[in-house]
Amino acid sequence: MGEVAATIKIMPVDVDTNLEELKDRLIASLPEGAEYGTHEEEPIAFGLKAIKMIVIVGDLEGGTESVEQAFAAVEGVESVTVTEVGRPV
Repeated sequence: MGEVAATIKIMPVDVDTNLEELKDRLIASLPEGAEYGTHEEEPIAFGLKAIKMIVIVGDLEGGTESVEQAFAAVEGVESVTVTEVGRPV
């Protein structure tokens, strides 16, 4: 089985969400077989920032689905979107 690096954009519920705490909760929620790569904050508008996180997952059908579901269940998350999938560098 190969691995892929998925870039996932996580939108917080509001501008007052502590992104460092949210990032820690997201990493803690990663399902078995998924591995945290890196992250960055992306300014959106009016002080709102998203977290763009790279997660390494198995190259299987539905490979990011369990990560998306885990992230969506984390307190403080408004939405989760996979923006890119490719081979890890």
